[in-house]
Parts: sequence; C-alpha cells; structure tokens
Amino acid sequence: MTVTTTVVPARSAWSAIVRSGETLTITDLQGNQAVDFLAYDAHDTAVRYSAPDTIHAQGNIFLTTGSVLMSNEHTPLMTVVEDEVGRHDTVGGACSKESNTLRYGHHTWSQHACVDNFLAEGARYGLGKRDLVSNINWYMNVPVEKDGTLGIVDGLSAPGLKLTLRAERDVLVLVSNCPQINNPCNGFEPTAVEMTIGEAGAR
Repeated sequence: MTVTTTVVPARSAWSAIVRSGETLTITDLQGNQAVDFLAYDAHDTAVRYSAPDTIHAQGNIFLTTGSVLMSNEHTPLMTVVEDEVGRHDTVGGACSKESNTLRYGHHTWSQHACVDNFLAEGARYGLGKRDLVSNINWYMNVPVEKDGTLGIVDGLSAPGLKLTLRAERDVLVLVSNCPQINNPCNGFEPTAVEMTIGEAGAR
C-alpha cells in the first residue's frame, strides 16, 4: 500500500525519511532521466551511503536487483528489490558548477547542478558540504572500457521504468533530479520523476 507519492519536477530536489521495511520506488516517467541519490541513517547521519563499501560487498560497480547499499560502517542501508532497467551507476558522481566548468567550459558556471540540490535539501536536516559523499546515479549509463576509461552515454531506461528499494533501517534519502544538460545522462532535456514510499512488506 502506498504511503506517499510525489512527482519531482525536472531539476528539483526531494528528500524523505523511509522507515525500516518500507519501500521507495523511483519511476522514470519520460525515460532517460538520471536521479542522483544519497542515503543516511535517519538517527545518525554520520552513518551514510558508502560507494567503496557497496562496490566491495557486491564485487560490482553497477547496481541492480539484489544490490545492497552499504554504509561507511559496512552495514546495510537499503536493498534493491526490483529493477526494470538492469544497471545503475556508482562512479559518475554528481554534477557541480566546478565540474561543469572543467568539462564543458566557463559559460556553464551559472547552470544549476546536483551538488546545489543536495546542499539545499540536506540543509533542512543540518547537513552541509562535508556530509556529501560519492552518490548513486539511478538510470545513468556510465560504461567502463577495458583501459579503465569511462563515459556518460545515452541511458538504458525508457518511459515508465522503475526500481524499488527496501529500507533495512530508518533512512534519510536525498535526491537530486539531475539538471545536467551538457551530456546525454538526461537526454539533454531533464524531465520529472516519481517517488513512491510504500508500507513495510509492500513490493
């Protein structure tokens, strides 16, 4: 049973407390929209999502059904229980004014970025820049070549595809519905996504 459903507009931020056992479903409404994602223990935000622990625990840099999001204490935060896309990024990071300028030129400095969203939304919970860590990019396609190079290419998603996570403890989730327009991660046109929190035991 649904607890809440929210449509997050293009380029916007969103956050929520997801209680232990509840589910969070992210729906890519129009397809090819990256969703930057961070998770923290809701009662102790010093315990937060860790990309190195997550990658180490599953032996894979990509996330899909069965992947467990691990904390910096190597304990579970959330588990992917359903995934209609098949592969999600852990290494591409969040766009920022600084990275945009470095990659795409100084004319991009004024463009809104995921780091801006994370800082604004995190401030509501007393979080600051030091609390931002390497994030997950749901729906973002970042292939890694044999020589170790990686790129951001056209997404694997399509309109209406979704993924569902189950909270393994009470977690604070921060989301940036990515505003990037300089690479294909959003098809060069950011769009809305839907966030649905379901009751414990729901799928």
